[in-house]
Amino acid sequence: MQKIIEKIKNKENSNHVIANLDKFEEQQVVQRNQILSEIDFKKINKAYDSEPWWYDVRGFLILTFAYQSTLPSQVRLFGNNFGKEHLEVAVGSGSLLDLILKWRALTNKPYSKITAFDYAEKMLAGALKKFSKRNDMQLLLADAAKMPFKENSFDTINIANAIHCLPNLIQSLDEMYRVLKPNGTLAGNVLLVPQGDSFWSKLASKINSWGIKKGILHKAYYQDEIIFLLEMRGFKITSSKITGNCFDFIATKI
Repeated sequence: MQKIIEKIKNKENSNHVIANLDKFEEQQVVQRNQILSEIDFKKINKAYDSEPWWYDVRGFLILTFAYQSTLPSQVRLFGNNFGKEHLEVAVGSGSLLDLILKWRALTNKPYSKITAFDYAEKMLAGALKKFSKRNDMQLLLADAAKMPFKENSFDTINIANAIHCLPNLIQSLDEMYRVLKPNGTLAGNVLLVPQGDSFWSKLASKINSWGIKKGILHKAYYQDEIIFLLEMRGFKITSSKITGNCFDFIATKI
């Protein structure tokens, strides 16, 4: 897959090259992703088969030392991307979403009808418990690569701290594009490959290697790689920035 991406990126007109990719190469990519998905989803279920409180503690440490980001920056990024019909992809235990909704209430943001899902049963159980008093929120067990929603269902989609965890990112991005309404917005953040030889970069690299081995991280990305993948799926990036060791973005369905 990486070789194909590099091949495309070296061309001046990527859209023209994508349209003329050899069908055999495309089939090989799809087959490889299907095999990886079957293997990695088993690892994901095992990796997230822990209590939600431990997931939250572990997540905070990873956020601090690998992402090198902060909760306030994530709350602002995702908290401002809520439309009338909103989808949370890979909601996890629901702790970040809970913080975001409290921030939105404090800042008098408009109401949103929220649908959220996760692939890991233990994580979803934590979210169900956390939002048990909310009758206006739909929580589902689902796969980001095979969403059980109709086309053009949502005004906004958030995927927080999860793009780099998806074993089949291309199919998942296709699904997000499919269920998002025209001109709808997708907010996400992506763990980047650490750069440089500083202590913090080396520490982040070690944490990433541990995460991949554990099954909670599929891979870290390069900024240009993520931009390319989003644009290849049909998204237009309307705003972006580097926060710590993460690439934060808002993309619009065009």
